[in-house]
Amino acid sequence: MKKNSFHASALCLFFALTTVTAQQKKDSIEQLNEVVVTATKFAIKKEHVGKIIYQITPEEIEHQKGKSVADILDNIAGITINGSNSSAGKNKSIYIRGGRDRHVIVLIDGVSVSDPSGINTTFDLRLLSLSQVESIEVMNGAASTLYGSGAATGVINIKLKQPVEKPISLNYEVSLGTNNSQNDSKLNFKDFNQNITVNGILNKFSYLAAGNFSKINGLSDASDENSEVKFESDKFEASNSFVRLGYKFNQKFNVQLFSNYDKNVYDFDAGAFSDSDINIGENEQLRFGFSSNFNYEKGILSASASYNKNDRMLDIFNSWSNATDHFEYTGKTYVADVINNYKFSDKFQLITGLNYQKQSNETNSPYGDINEGLANYNTIDPYFTVVYNALSGFNINAGARLNNHSEYGNHWVYNVNPSYNFSKDFRLITSLSTAFIAPSTYQLFSQYGNVDLKPEEDKSMEFGFIYSIKKKVEINSVFFYREEENAIILPDYVTYSNSNEKLNAKGVETEIKFDILKETTVRLGHTYIYKNADIDYIPKYKITALIETNSIKNTYLSVRFKNISKRTYFDQWGTGDNINLKAYSLVDLFASHHLIKDRLSLIVQANNIFNESYVETIGYTTKGRNFKMGLNFKF
Repeated sequence: MKKNSFHASALCLFFALTTVTAQQKKDSIEQLNEVVVTATKFAIKKEHVGKIIYQITPEEIEHQKGKSVADILDNIAGITINGSNSSAGKNKSIYIRGGRDRHVIVLIDGVSVSDPSGINTTFDLRLLSLSQVESIEVMNGAASTLYGSGAATGVINIKLKQPVEKPISLNYEVSLGTNNSQNDSKLNFKDFNQNITVNGILNKFSYLAAGNFSKINGLSDASDENSEVKFESDKFEASNSFVRLGYKFNQKFNVQLFSNYDKNVYDFDAGAFSDSDINIGENEQLRFGFSSNFNYEKGILSASASYNKNDRMLDIFNSWSNATDHFEYTGKTYVADVINNYKFSDKFQLITGLNYQKQSNETNSPYGDINEGLANYNTIDPYFTVVYNALSGFNINAGARLNNHSEYGNHWVYNVNPSYNFSKDFRLITSLSTAFIAPSTYQLFSQYGNVDLKPEEDKSMEFGFIYSIKKKVEINSVFFYREEENAIILPDYVTYSNSNEKLNAKGVETEIKFDILKETTVRLGHTYIYKNADIDYIPKYKITALIETNSIKNTYLSVRFKNISKRTYFDQWGTGDNINLKAYSLVDLFASHHLIKDRLSLIVQANNIFNESYVETIGYTTKGRNFKMGLNFKF
């Protein structure tokens, strides 16, 4: 099977190299942005970065309207979002490079977001509306030196929308679609969404206010394939609001204030293949804070602070007591970050920072309470990164972080990331990094808690290349190897402890972008992952493809393809056996047409057009063939 993986990557490379000779000259080529932010927390030229960073630009998000953030991320090489093809209320779990949710850190405008009330403090992607997102950067690999706990397999940096350069701008979008399983082909429009954004810049003052409302129904959370009775549909309703205010005092100093309020209410079932008309969940998030930048002669001083409160509620039917159990969770996070980027010269810069975080958990449940006064911890982490870019083509990004945790003490992590530009078209990259995942408030202070827990440790290395051919073809491929130690486990459901078992994962990620015809682009992605243990829903092989064109006047068309290989899952809650899940492929179509240029657009999409039947999570429903259409107004 390993040989098949490398053969697939080699085939992608061969296809790209042989096709370039047949390409027609393109009048204008849309390349990736010249700069990226996630690699250093400050804008840096792509050719100076020794990492592969996947960018989802505003144009690409524009061409995927009507989808969710989870849908967008699931099309990136190396990333699998389990639950993205299930009911809207199903949890969306992020898998990168063989890791789980807790190994990935999610940033919103550079500030980490999490939920301390959960077992693993992971961020819930269902709380974020794509309509409020401007762009996304994803950097696979360990990055705890810059971003702290959780950045073990990847960093997802989501940038929310910024005001446009005019006094007032209004954008309104409405869409309606079906939400069917493979066994239901009715044209019942159960997926409704609308959002509105008002923004602008008045002299030195900028503003943006956005609201989104979604209502989705028609699909059961649990699969009814083993039942003689059709399961009821489970609804999902979400509202999202976002406000950003900014003031530019002068060319050197600016301040922005922001606030998010997000809420969703959803039905969920009693488990795999098990229906329920009682179980209800509710998630509520409040975020606010500020960020500022001060530019001086030799660098930039940046500061940010935020408060994030997550409230979750669950009503779950208890078959033993024949009653409904009520659960309430409140997680609070305080984050402050001060960073200075000092440029000694055009070749050498030093980035230093100090990060403070405090997390707390308040839980009320029939099985035990957790008191916020006890279940809290804080961290104070100084860190630095050195960036050197020589004229010879040699680049290095190296740094370290000292994690000071109020419970387990100190922990060091480091990063060494050299690269070499042989030319403007060919770059070799490599890195060696360590990362950590701090134990959650639940793992420390719940009835199963252990205050002597140490952080999980992760070590990663990677080697790869980035190559372009006359700016017509872009190829990147990277091999990675990762080791996990001190994983936090719950043996025999007694007390959390650190495991003595060492897990490792290795694989190859390859992505190719090229132009085959005028105004037409093709992207291919291939991922291979092998793990020595810990059987789960992570596919060994994943292939993605995109063909998009603007060749028709005022019209954009795209076809997306995704293939997920066979997977093996250990059914610990059911049979206790390994279950083999079949491979599956999905094909989606998207089209947008400017009815009135720069004013009114029509959006049409068809997902899973061949109505593929497949299993994403055992016992849960997946989406069949569905259609959606919408209108986008700009004033």
